[in-house]
Amino acid sequence: MTQDEILEEFRAADALLEGHFILSSGLHSPRYLQCARVLMDPARASRLASALARSLPIEIKSQISMVVSPAMGGVIIGHEMGRSLGLEAVFVERPTGTFELRRGFRLKPGQKVLLVEDVVTTGLSSREAMKAVEAAGGQVVAAASLVDRSNGLADLGVPFFPLIRIDVPSYEPGAVPPELAAIPVEKPGSRKAA
Repeated sequence: MTQDEILEEFRAADALLEGHFILSSGLHSPRYLQCARVLMDPARASRLASALARSLPIEIKSQISMVVSPAMGGVIIGHEMGRSLGLEAVFVERPTGTFELRRGFRLKPGQKVLLVEDVVTTGLSSREAMKAVEAAGGQVVAAASLVDRSNGLADLGVPFFPLIRIDVPSYEPGAVPPELAAIPVEKPGSRKAA
Protein backbone atom coordinates (compact mmCIF):
# COMPACT_ATOMS: atom_id res chain seq x y z
CA MET A 1 0.00 0.00 0.00
CA THR A 2 1.16 3.50 -0.72
CA GLN A 3 1.14 6.22 1.94
CA ASP A 4 -1.86 7.84 0.21
CA GLU A 5 -3.75 4.52 0.20
CA ILE A 6 -3.05 4.06 3.91
CA LEU A 7 -4.24 7.58 4.75
CA GLU A 8 -7.34 6.98 2.62
CA GLU A 9 -8.15 3.97 4.82
CA PHE A 10 -8.12 6.30 7.84
CA ARG A 11 -10.17 8.98 6.08
CA ALA A 12 -12.75 6.44 4.86
CA ALA A 13 -13.23 5.28 8.47
CA ASP A 14 -13.53 8.87 9.78
CA ALA A 15 -10.48 8.02 11.88
CA LEU A 16 -8.38 11.09 11.05
CA LEU A 17 -9.69 13.69 13.51
CA GLU A 18 -8.92 17.40 13.85
CA GLY A 19 -9.42 19.52 16.97
CA HIS A 20 -7.65 19.63 20.35
CA PHE A 21 -6.79 16.23 21.80
CA ILE A 22 -4.98 14.95 24.86
CA LEU A 23 -3.05 11.85 23.88
CA SER A 24 -2.55 8.90 26.24
CA SER A 25 1.00 10.22 26.72
CA GLY A 26 -0.46 13.41 28.21
CA LEU A 27 0.71 15.50 25.24
CA HIS A 28 -1.72 17.79 23.39
CA SER A 29 -2.19 17.62 19.62
CA PRO A 30 -4.34 19.22 16.90
CA ARG A 31 -4.82 15.85 15.15
CA TYR A 32 -5.73 12.39 16.37
CA LEU A 33 -5.75 9.06 14.60
CA GLN A 34 -8.54 6.93 16.06
CA CYS A 35 -7.18 3.49 15.17
CA ALA A 36 -10.15 1.80 16.83
CA ARG A 37 -12.33 3.27 14.07
CA VAL A 38 -10.02 2.21 11.25
CA LEU A 39 -9.76 -1.30 12.73
CA MET A 40 -13.50 -1.81 13.39
CA ASP A 41 -13.91 -3.00 9.79
CA PRO A 42 -12.37 -6.50 9.70
CA ALA A 43 -11.57 -6.26 5.99
CA ARG A 44 -9.79 -2.92 6.49
CA ALA A 45 -7.91 -4.26 9.55
CA SER A 46 -6.81 -7.26 7.49
CA ARG A 47 -5.62 -5.06 4.59
CA LEU A 48 -3.60 -2.83 6.90
CA ALA A 49 -2.09 -5.74 8.85
CA SER A 50 -1.18 -7.54 5.63
CA ALA A 51 0.55 -4.41 4.34
CA LEU A 52 2.42 -4.04 7.63
CA ALA A 53 3.43 -7.72 7.63
CA ARG A 54 4.71 -7.41 4.04
CA SER A 55 6.83 -4.41 5.08
CA LEU A 56 8.81 -6.42 7.66
CA PRO A 57 12.25 -7.56 6.53
CA ILE A 58 12.55 -11.32 5.97
CA GLU A 59 15.30 -11.54 8.61
CA ILE A 60 12.81 -10.27 11.21
CA LYS A 61 9.98 -12.52 10.01
CA SER A 62 12.25 -15.56 10.11
CA GLN A 63 13.12 -14.96 13.79
CA ILE A 64 9.75 -14.29 15.40
CA SER A 65 7.40 -16.97 16.66
CA MET A 66 4.85 -14.87 18.56
CA VAL A 67 3.10 -11.51 18.26
CA VAL A 68 2.48 -9.56 21.47
CA SER A 69 0.53 -6.33 21.68
CA PRO A 70 -0.50 -4.02 24.51
CA ALA A 71 -4.17 -3.83 25.42
CA MET A 72 -6.34 -2.03 24.57
CA GLY A 73 -5.24 -0.30 21.39
CA GLY A 74 -2.92 -3.00 20.08
CA VAL A 75 -5.20 -6.01 20.48
CA ILE A 76 -6.94 -5.92 17.09
CA ILE A 77 -3.89 -5.02 15.01
CA GLY A 78 -1.81 -7.55 16.97
CA HIS A 79 -4.35 -10.29 16.24
CA GLU A 80 -4.47 -9.36 12.56
CA MET A 81 -0.67 -9.30 12.39
CA GLY A 82 -0.62 -12.79 13.89
CA ARG A 83 -3.05 -13.91 11.18
CA SER A 84 -0.99 -12.26 8.43
CA LEU A 85 2.26 -13.81 9.69
CA GLY A 86 0.76 -17.21 10.54
CA LEU A 87 1.70 -16.80 14.22
CA GLU A 88 -0.13 -16.86 17.51
CA ALA A 89 -0.94 -13.44 18.94
CA VAL A 90 -1.40 -12.57 22.61
CA PHE A 91 -1.64 -9.33 24.53
CA VAL A 92 -0.40 -7.78 27.72
CA GLU A 93 -2.71 -5.74 29.91
CA ARG A 94 -2.53 -3.49 32.99
CA PRO A 95 -4.81 -4.89 35.70
CA THR A 96 -2.86 -3.02 38.38
CA GLY A 97 -1.19 -0.33 36.26
CA THR A 98 1.76 -2.41 35.00
CA PHE A 99 1.65 -4.54 31.84
CA GLU A 100 1.63 -8.29 32.33
CA LEU A 101 0.62 -11.47 30.54
CA ARG A 102 -2.64 -12.89 31.89
CA ARG A 103 -5.46 -15.20 30.77
CA GLY A 104 -3.11 -18.18 30.65
CA PHE A 105 -0.89 -16.57 27.99
CA ARG A 106 2.71 -17.77 28.22
CA LEU A 107 5.98 -17.30 26.41
CA LYS A 108 8.66 -19.94 26.12
CA PRO A 109 12.05 -18.98 27.59
CA GLY A 110 13.89 -16.94 24.97
CA GLN A 111 10.90 -16.92 22.57
CA LYS A 112 11.39 -14.27 19.87
CA VAL A 113 8.54 -11.77 19.82
CA LEU A 114 7.27 -9.05 17.50
CA LEU A 115 5.65 -6.26 19.55
CA VAL A 116 2.74 -4.69 17.64
CA GLU A 117 1.02 -1.39 18.48
CA ASP A 118 -1.65 0.68 16.82
CA VAL A 119 0.06 4.08 17.30
CA VAL A 120 3.45 5.01 18.77
CA THR A 121 3.76 8.58 20.04
CA THR A 122 6.44 8.60 22.73
CA GLY A 123 7.14 4.85 22.81
CA LEU A 124 6.40 4.64 26.54
CA SER A 125 3.63 2.02 26.22
CA SER A 126 5.78 -0.02 23.84
CA ARG A 127 8.74 0.01 26.22
CA GLU A 128 6.49 -0.93 29.14
CA ALA A 129 4.99 -3.81 27.13
CA MET A 130 8.50 -4.96 26.19
CA LYS A 131 9.40 -5.16 29.89
CA ALA A 132 6.39 -7.43 30.43
CA VAL A 133 7.52 -9.67 27.56
CA GLU A 134 11.01 -9.89 29.09
CA ALA A 135 9.54 -10.60 32.55
CA ALA A 136 7.59 -13.47 30.98
CA GLY A 137 10.79 -14.91 29.47
CA GLY A 138 10.41 -13.64 25.90
CA GLN A 139 12.68 -11.45 23.82
CA VAL A 140 11.31 -8.63 21.67
CA VAL A 141 13.40 -8.59 18.49
CA ALA A 142 11.39 -5.91 16.65
CA ALA A 143 8.38 -3.65 16.98
CA ALA A 144 5.76 -2.63 14.43
CA SER A 145 2.83 -0.25 14.42
CA LEU A 146 0.20 1.07 12.09
CA VAL A 147 1.28 4.63 12.80
CA ASP A 148 4.45 6.30 14.05
CA ARG A 149 3.48 9.77 15.19
CA SER A 150 6.67 10.30 17.23
CA ASN A 151 8.21 12.59 14.61
CA GLY A 152 11.03 10.04 14.44
CA LEU A 153 11.84 10.43 18.15
CA ALA A 154 10.60 7.13 19.60
CA ASP A 155 13.51 4.88 20.56
CA LEU A 156 12.21 1.40 21.33
CA GLY A 157 15.64 -0.20 21.57
CA VAL A 158 14.79 -2.66 18.77
CA PRO A 159 14.17 -2.21 15.04
CA PHE A 160 10.85 -0.40 14.57
CA PHE A 161 8.65 -0.78 11.50
CA PRO A 162 5.61 1.52 11.23
CA LEU A 163 3.22 1.22 8.29
CA ILE A 164 3.07 5.00 8.07
CA ARG A 165 4.86 7.92 9.72
CA ILE A 166 2.75 10.98 10.34
CA ASP A 167 4.48 14.05 11.68
CA VAL A 168 1.85 15.77 13.79
CA PRO A 169 2.86 18.39 16.32
CA SER A 170 2.35 17.54 19.97
CA TYR A 171 2.83 19.78 22.96
CA GLU A 172 3.52 19.46 26.66
CA PRO A 173 0.51 20.66 28.72
CA GLY A 174 2.25 23.94 29.64
CA ALA A 175 3.32 24.68 26.07
CA VAL A 176 0.03 24.43 24.15
CA PRO A 177 -0.16 27.23 21.55
CA PRO A 178 -2.96 29.76 22.17
CA GLU A 179 -4.83 28.83 18.98
CA LEU A 180 -4.96 25.19 20.11
CA ALA A 181 -5.78 26.09 23.72
CA ALA A 182 -8.82 28.03 22.45
CA ILE A 183 -10.38 24.78 21.13
CA PRO A 184 -12.29 22.57 23.60
CA VAL A 185 -10.11 19.60 24.54
CA GLU A 186 -11.08 15.97 23.91
CA LYS A 187 -9.53 12.79 25.36
CA PRO A 188 -10.35 10.07 22.82
CA GLY A 189 -7.77 7.45 23.85
CA SER A 190 -8.27 4.17 25.68
CA ARG A 191 -6.64 5.16 28.98
CA LYS A 192 -6.14 8.12 31.23
CA ALA A 193 -3.51 10.67 30.30
CA ALA A 194 -0.10 10.04 31.83
